[in-house]
Amino acid sequence: MDLYLPVVVLTALAGAFAVGSLLTSAVVGPRRANLAKTASYECGIEPAEGARGNTIPVRFYTVAMTFIIFDVEIMFLVPWAIHFDALGTIGYVAMMIFLLNLTIAFAYEWKRGGLDWD
Repeated sequence: MDLYLPVVVLTALAGAFAVGSLLTSAVVGPRRANLAKTASYECGIEPAEGARGNTIPVRFYTVAMTFIIFDVEIMFLVPWAIHFDALGTIGYVAMMIFLLNLTIAFAYEWKRGGLDWD
């Protein structure tokens, strides 16, 4: 059980920080309502006039999914960086191929305009 004590303490500290942050923002934060807070969504795009409900353009989803995909792919670098010495030349070559593939995909997405908001 001594091995789990630091994990339990860190979890308790993280939970206390999260709850404390929420309580502090509720007590100290401003309570004035404004147009931005009462809007149905705040993605920076004005809703279309006469739109049924509050629709969000598909473009918003495609850009968001692109960034999520690239973030997940970048997370593959973490285990490689941790075990860099143990992987040797084969691990290095495999990661360079992965990074080349990621760079080509990123350049293709950029060239097609997939990263532009307008």
